Amino acid sequence: MDKILKDYLFAKRYLVSDEPGEGENVFETLFALGRLLGIRITKGHELLRASMIAYAGKQLGTHVPAPFYKGFPETVRALSPDQLLYDQIVHYVHTYGLGLFNEPGHSVFEEDFCRLAFAEKTEPKDFAVIDEATANALIRESCEELLQGTRPLSDSQFEVVKTAISQGLFVPAKCASKDTAVRLLLAFRDPAYTKFLALPDFIRLADELQYQGYEKNRPRVPVGCGIVDEDGYATRFCQPGFVADSYRPCLAEETDEDDILSEERKPKTGLYKLNLKNVDRKFLTKALDAFLEGEINEAAVVACFEKKALWSGILHHLHYRPKNEAAEAFVRQMRGSENLSVSSRFEAHMANGDVAGAAKELGSGAAVLRHLQYLLSRCKSGEEAAEVLNTLDSGNALVLLQLYYKYAGNGEDTLRTFRFTKHNLLKVHQETEEEAARRKSRLTPALRRMVEVRIREMLYEALKNRLGKVYVDPEMARIAVPIQENASSGGFGILPKGSRLPLPEGKKVRAFTYWEKVNDIDLSVIGMGGGRQVEFSWRSMAGRQSKAITYSGDQTSGYNGGSEFFDVDLVEFEKQWPEIEYLVFCDNVYSGLNFAECICRAGYMMRDKKDSGKVFEPKTVASSFTINCESTFAYLFAIDIRNREFIWLNLTKSGTQIIAGAEDLSFLLDYFGRAKIFNLYDLFAAMAAERVDDPSEADVIVSDKPLPEDCVATQIRSCDVDKVLALL
Repeated sequence: MDKILKDYLFAKRYLVSDEPGEGENVFETLFALGRLLGIRITKGHELLRASMIAYAGKQLGTHVPAPFYKGFPETVRALSPDQLLYDQIVHYVHTYGLGLFNEPGHSVFEEDFCRLAFAEKTEPKDFAVIDEATANALIRESCEELLQGTRPLSDSQFEVVKTAISQGLFVPAKCASKDTAVRLLLAFRDPAYTKFLALPDFIRLADELQYQGYEKNRPRVPVGCGIVDEDGYATRFCQPGFVADSYRPCLAEETDEDDILSEERKPKTGLYKLNLKNVDRKFLTKALDAFLEGEINEAAVVACFEKKALWSGILHHLHYRPKNEAAEAFVRQMRGSENLSVSSRFEAHMANGDVAGAAKELGSGAAVLRHLQYLLSRCKSGEEAAEVLNTLDSGNALVLLQLYYKYAGNGEDTLRTFRFTKHNLLKVHQETEEEAARRKSRLTPALRRMVEVRIREMLYEALKNRLGKVYVDPEMARIAVPIQENASSGGFGILPKGSRLPLPEGKKVRAFTYWEKVNDIDLSVIGMGGGRQVEFSWRSMAGRQSKAITYSGDQTSGYNGGSEFFDVDLVEFEKQWPEIEYLVFCDNVYSGLNFAECICRAGYMMRDKKDSGKVFEPKTVASSFTINCESTFAYLFAIDIRNREFIWLNLTKSGTQIIAGAEDLSFLLDYFGRAKIFNLYDLFAAMAAERVDDPSEADVIVSDKPLPEDCVATQIRSCDVDKVLALL
């Protein structure tokens, strides 16, 4: 089986037995997996192979390069701040001054350190061993579920789907996400995939082709031009430094009325300046022919008018020649002067103060939801607001859930955060005080509460009775709903953004990163609290090493392998830094390459406070994942110090930032509270036709605990993002 597929199943806690012959050295393999890696086999013992030890060890980290201080953390704490700083300077001269990047550098002051035998208590990791046929069936099922979801897939999820199709294991019958369908169309260059798309999605296809083939590996030039949202409006918060490449907001943070500029202030340029190779022009022409075959839906044509200028530009660039009369009529419309867009009629109603009429003009309840803040802020009475709310008929639970997070979260008095994902990278704009002062779309607390209640009612109505008898483990109340996971890395132990895990007493957190094929990757920690941020990194740790937080040293000569670590003792940290509430762990490529151009893994271990064993001990690894985004910066995870909880972030940030601590991280607070607003427990409780307290009576069991051998119920675990997305 292909390694990409095996790795995906490993993250779901399956080991694949794809070697011929009977099981060999079963007892020895079982013992080694448990003793070396903390893996407990719950099913399929007879399928064990000795090769699984090396494979699982690589996934969890058995060959990790030694850090700068090989006796981490004890030898680090034994050195004075002056010694630590001198160590750092000598190392920088060795690497950057002399250009010796390949040979790992180490401390000139560190004394030899003798380690104790590993004797830490660890929680077992439960795995099942499956044969290749079962593995293939699981891959097909997972691919079907991933493509049923309307949200874009992450890069790792998409690679699984693409690999399964390439290997002949899976043939897509449905693809609900437009972004995913576009990526499949580009990956296989097969116009048959246009069946999952509509005519207006051709612009999306051209945009993705431009990025993948021409913009992906080029530095983006900051300009003061506007960003165009999904409906073709330029957004107010486009400041110099943003790039005009059609970033569109995620639905949860959609633009509202004062983010929409007047017609004369919209950008006059097209989507981008196209300069396609001949092979790409031919492909787009062939794809457009497929879109324009047969009868053209009138609603699709109206939607195309929303981006009429972009259509005109790309038709000109392709020198497009229609193949039938319907296509020729469409081309004339896009090149003509008439504009039949819904947004024009919508804005006309709003200009005349007819808010209810504007809501009706949008047609679908989903479109009303998207403009809800804008509409409600213009209502002149509670009755008019109620009339607008009555137009909300969307049964899309995902859309409703995103809006519920918005209206049940921070209030109107806080500065808003606008988050965008484009090409599976996160971009953030934090509203300034000046922008907030100009904001017009404010809702009264009473109206905001009314909207929250109404959306919650609609959400529960959309979810009810989707499943039969359901048992939900109370622990699922800690797991967030995976509504926006495309800007995420994949690997073992990954959970949806905002999920919270309790940190065990008597343990410390050891965060790690290690890499190859790049000189310098930095692991950093940013403390948040009391209205300020405190940076713990290579720039500041020489004077901050302590029992509370310890850093392994800045390894800058790691082209052939480097690593960095942080130890955090939460009890000691709270004593030393009482004003700090959260710790955010970040990774950045200081060398300036994208993560995709090197090999990088990150994660964390739960270690005993009395440190023993190796610096990196796979048996204690709680999560280990690969960072391979087209960016230089990633947010890994966070710690809620006061509540002693671990918070998943796993966000890849757009841009070329090469140091941590240079930006405001307050936008992350939205993720910190996500699981408290609505979580997997709430989701499955709402979908159940009947809630049961006994798992043996359930049709669906939502729990991470292993099920009995004879259980026939469907299990959904916190790592089964594909199953959750399919249900939404």
